[in-house]
Amino acid sequence: GLDYLKILWKNPRQILPILCLVSIERNTGKTSFLNWLKLILKGNMTINTNDDFRSRFNSDWAGKTLIAVDEVLLDRIEDSERIKNLSTSQSYKVEAKGKDKVEIPFYGKFVLCSNNEDNFIKVAPNEIRYWVRKIPKIQKGDPNFMQLLEDEIPYFINFLNESEIVTPKTTRMWFSPKSIKTDALTVLVGGNKTNLEKELVEILSDRFDNFEIDTLEYTAKDLSLMLKENGIITQNNKISRLLKDKWNLQSKNNTYKMYYHSSHNSITNSYHDYTTCKGRFFTFTKDLLEKL
Repeated sequence: GLDYLKILWKNPRQILPILCLVSIERNTGKTSFLNWLKLILKGNMTINTNDDFRSRFNSDWAGKTLIAVDEVLLDRIEDSERIKNLSTSQSYKVEAKGKDKVEIPFYGKFVLCSNNEDNFIKVAPNEIRYWVRKIPKIQKGDPNFMQLLEDEIPYFINFLNESEIVTPKTTRMWFSPKSIKTDALTVLVGGNKTNLEKELVEILSDRFDNFEIDTLEYTAKDLSLMLKENGIITQNNKISRLLKDKWNLQSKNNTYKMYYHSSHNSITNSYHDYTTCKGRFFTFTKDLLEKL
């Protein structure tokens, strides 16, 4: 966390992860943190609302070093794509009311704060640009807290100037994906799952447990029939699209083993019954489900 602030202060052109501070509880200091950063960075930072960020008129924030959104709820796909693209962009087109768009260099970093821990923004399972921190509740408040923080700013800036950055630069966003992967990110990714995706994960997990194997192969039609048994009617192409676009799987057109029952067969000395089918099947592994 201190290295993030050192990099932000010493090298404002450096790309950094999208920092997200979340907690369902109140009185955690998330807004105070934004106000404190504003006192430090002054005109180089802005605190926006959701509507400010979604507006096509962006001249008030596009030139800032740090762009914060408090009480964020950017739950549209286009919101997430916009923030992701901007977090690594080197230029951006600024638009003000009554004026033509102008392209400028863009060095903005984003800090998002939310009381919603599981779906304040759309995040893909393999996303590496978000650093999500769950903030604990402050046990004992101080009515003079912001004044105390403001009084310490000159000393803190001196600390930023004098101290070295400890974390080595390993990616274009400085920090490695592993170093910023948190349990709070896992919760956010899980909250972004659709009902269809959650049901598929549940069905496949049950079959991995029943058959005690590491790999399963099913077509979209197979999965559709399994979902139907659970009372969910959906189209095969919708399942295929989810598996390809969100799970990054590719289908193969060949023969495959479709496991359907787990019981001991004394003739074959096998505990698993399967049938050999032919079709465009997807291969699922236990490791894949754990990552989801």
